[in-house]
Amino acid sequence: MKKILVTGAYGLVGTDLVLALRKKYKRDDIITLSHNTTHNQFDVISEKGDVRDGKNLEKIIKKHNIGTVYHLAGLLSVASEKNPDLAWEINLGSLKTILDLAVKYKFRIFWPSSIAAFGSTTPKINTPQRTVLEPTTMYGVNKVAGELLCQYYFLRYGVDARSLRYPGLIGYKTPPGDGTTEYSVHIFYGAIKENKYTCFLKKDARLPMMFIDDAIYGTIKLMEAPAKKITVRTSYNFGAINFTPIELVNEIKKLSPEFKCDYKPDHRQKIADSWPKSIDDSQARRDWGWKHKYDLEKMTKVMLSQLKINPPAGRRK
Repeated sequence: MKKILVTGAYGLVGTDLVLALRKKYKRDDIITLSHNTTHNQFDVISEKGDVRDGKNLEKIIKKHNIGTVYHLAGLLSVASEKNPDLAWEINLGSLKTILDLAVKYKFRIFWPSSIAAFGSTTPKINTPQRTVLEPTTMYGVNKVAGELLCQYYFLRYGVDARSLRYPGLIGYKTPPGDGTTEYSVHIFYGAIKENKYTCFLKKDARLPMMFIDDAIYGTIKLMEAPAKKITVRTSYNFGAINFTPIELVNEIKKLSPEFKCDYKPDHRQKIADSWPKSIDDSQARRDWGWKHKYDLEKMTKVMLSQLKINPPAGRRK
């Protein structure tokens, strides 16, 4: 069979995705691309390189006869604001490079968009699939442009590019970075290490969220769906649960009654204010059978139990 290439394989989504793909496919069917291959824990073929290097990407695609690319490499919201030029190069420039290579080598692409594609003018409650996209962050601008690129390459060249607008993702296999929704992971570390946490968002800042197992399940399900089922070639709304920091705190307190949290909103609150509070993902549910499995209570129990058993080392970027 043709092989699967995963870029950004050591990030939050990449780590869990590669492990899930490894259960479905043989070792030699999965190739990861990373700046650093010395910490390869996946038992797959690993290549070293920069996603901005088109010549190296083409070499890897030809060498391994790639049939599907999960292009996950990118900078998150806060990192993109710190370095907008780098964000443009990695988040958007590398996507166009992958799309151009897909025209030439006829492989399928998964590329993650985000709720960052929405902005302050977007309806906040049950945000529709087709709505106003006027983000005010570089990350959001990258995502809107990327969605349109994916659709353009499908319409112009027939590239089978598929995408999901990820909400805030919560997982335990990699440590949290500095994204706006990352408080929802940092808070579990605080609960375990010190039984306290200082949240950088307001206690009533409601945002769409999803447990990582649901995100990986949905991502693979989308890519396994017949092409005729895919009616959205920009990016599908992708929802599960939504909650506020105080609601998450109250759930943690059910398991750790002494846990304390205070709130000191910083610059990330402005980003959160521009995003939806809940998502209408009915199009994904109709088209290819998306359905989430984890609610807030179930997710909280898994996060606390897994981080107590095996806290990961390092930090995702």
